[in-house]
Amino acid sequence: MKMTENNQQIIKKRNFTLGDYMKFILPSLIGVLLLMFPFKYNGETTILVALLADLATGLFEASLPGAIVFFIGLTAFGTVFYKLFRPNFIKNNKFLESVFNVSFSWVIIRIVGFILALMTLFQLGPEMIWSENTGGLILFDLLTSLFTMFFFAGFLLPFLTDFGLLEFVGVLLTPIMRPLFKLPGRSSIDCVASWVGDGTIGVTLTNGQYVQGYYTSREASVISTTFSAVSITFCLIVLRQVDLAHLFAPYYLTILLVGFVSAIIMPRIPPLSRKPDTYYSNKSKNAGEDIPEGFTNIEWATQLAIEKAESFNGPFSFINNGFLTGLDMWLGVLPVIMAFGGIAVIIAEYSNFFQILGMPFYPIFKVFNVPEALEASQTVIIGFSDMFLPSVLASSLQSEMTKFIIATLSVTQLVYLSEAGAVILGSEIPISILDMFIIFIERTLISLPIIIIVAKFIF
Repeated sequence: MKMTENNQQIIKKRNFTLGDYMKFILPSLIGVLLLMFPFKYNGETTILVALLADLATGLFEASLPGAIVFFIGLTAFGTVFYKLFRPNFIKNNKFLESVFNVSFSWVIIRIVGFILALMTLFQLGPEMIWSENTGGLILFDLLTSLFTMFFFAGFLLPFLTDFGLLEFVGVLLTPIMRPLFKLPGRSSIDCVASWVGDGTIGVTLTNGQYVQGYYTSREASVISTTFSAVSITFCLIVLRQVDLAHLFAPYYLTILLVGFVSAIIMPRIPPLSRKPDTYYSNKSKNAGEDIPEGFTNIEWATQLAIEKAESFNGPFSFINNGFLTGLDMWLGVLPVIMAFGGIAVIIAEYSNFFQILGMPFYPIFKVFNVPEALEASQTVIIGFSDMFLPSVLASSLQSEMTKFIIATLSVTQLVYLSEAGAVILGSEIPISILDMFIIFIERTLISLPIIIIVAKFIF
């Protein structure tokens, strides 16, 4: 809560019972266990929400692609219907109006997404559109896992956001997050949720906080492109693809180092530095980061957290909000991923476009005497379409150093179109595809020299 210079406004320190503390601690602990606590399952590192999503994906594997195409089609037809007829039942419903009232460019994107999804599901038209390496990769592999992830995340994310954990952590970490990253302390939860869980969870969490008025446009843009990092699980998958799983410790420490340096630099340069510090719909909520007189940090953090937990509206509201959050992601994000992700992997698979774009990075590899420098340079930009593609290409290389560099770079570039980038584009966060590409290049230029230097010490 903001204090004036003369401290006219006095905040009363409250005395809480054990039951009051439990209202904050128990649900928040459940959220941490569900969304942030890694454990081993069948020899793989995962978190509970990801495990639930994977089990549901396996259980409904045969019917999920059809359901996904249905929701993508519903979005496309609903958007066109709204644009043509402006029916009152949509205009007067806040949720439906927010889903279907979009700009003309997004109408086109949603139609393209539906056409690609339909062609892929029924294998219509040229094979280059629906093959297992293009449209099939997006629809049958990526979207099926995201479909179930969005469902469970919609119901489980409120355990992190609605019971005071963000308020508690935000107050405690603001003295660190503000000077280093120009961000509120609560953004640290978005980062941790991404690192141990999934980047899409971090983006979803950030978008929700932005819409509710806790983040400005600049803060939401920075967090979603800088802090919604790649999960530990996916990092391990990438490293296994290049047969370097035995180097996971130095590999992940390098990722953390590069992520830290990038997070300091990126908010201070365009386009992120030029994003306005304005709030969604010009409505902001006080995150309570300023400590009132008479409170210690921990006392103020605890009071804010418990007061947030006390505002819980009951299980019906919890279930309703969870359902609407999941439905919003299904309707708003799936078409975007199908459109952008599908087009990107088609370009990557059937042209040398990304290889040509990667040629300016060849001198960097050459200056540092990186083995197979030409082949390495051709993997740099292709990561913008899909984060896994560089490691697939690198798996055929001979040099372990080069494979290490490519595998590390691919998961520090972050904003790739086939998943996290498309989720950002489908959210309310004000990041355009041009912004995203510039951010991708900037992160690459920051990350690559650091990764190469570290690799020189390892190999």
